[in-house]
Amino acid sequence: MPIDIKPHAYDPYASPELFEGVLARRVVAFVIDFVLIAVPVLLAAMFIFAFGIVTLGLGFALYWLLPPATVVWALVYFGATLGAPASATIGMRVMDLEMRTWYGAPAYFVLGAVHAVGFWFTVSFFTPFILLVAFFNERRRLLHDIVLGTVVINNARRAAMLRPAPFGAGPV
Repeated sequence: MPIDIKPHAYDPYASPELFEGVLARRVVAFVIDFVLIAVPVLLAAMFIFAFGIVTLGLGFALYWLLPPATVVWALVYFGATLGAPASATIGMRVMDLEMRTWYGAPAYFVLGAVHAVGFWFTVSFFTPFILLVAFFNERRRLLHDIVLGTVVINNARRAAMLRPAPFGAGPV
């Protein structure tokens, strides 16, 4: 059975516009995504609280569903958004980022969900200092990106904006 080894699709030296400013915008995208995940969870917690009061305390038993529901919601959010045609979460779309496999294919649902698990695992287990890995590789990939074979780049619109104009194409 032959193994087809694919080369890296994104070269930081040939296309630096794909990687320019990605780390800072990725942090902002994370904050946006965190808020988008936390708001429905907080609304559910408030609903359970109100339901518990109305049912004279019986509804408070629903709080045990909140942690697993939060995990499921986060996995569905990341899987569905990263698996969408834009290969980006809502926060990443706001920040003009997209996630691709190292050989250039768009992300898919399972990869998006596993990417979220990989992020939370590496940050939880190895402390947030593991995020410093991005400063020591040319593609600015985090540890979970390297393990999963993904890369976060500027989307085509932003990359085109950052791409230098060809020599002699400027105003005369």
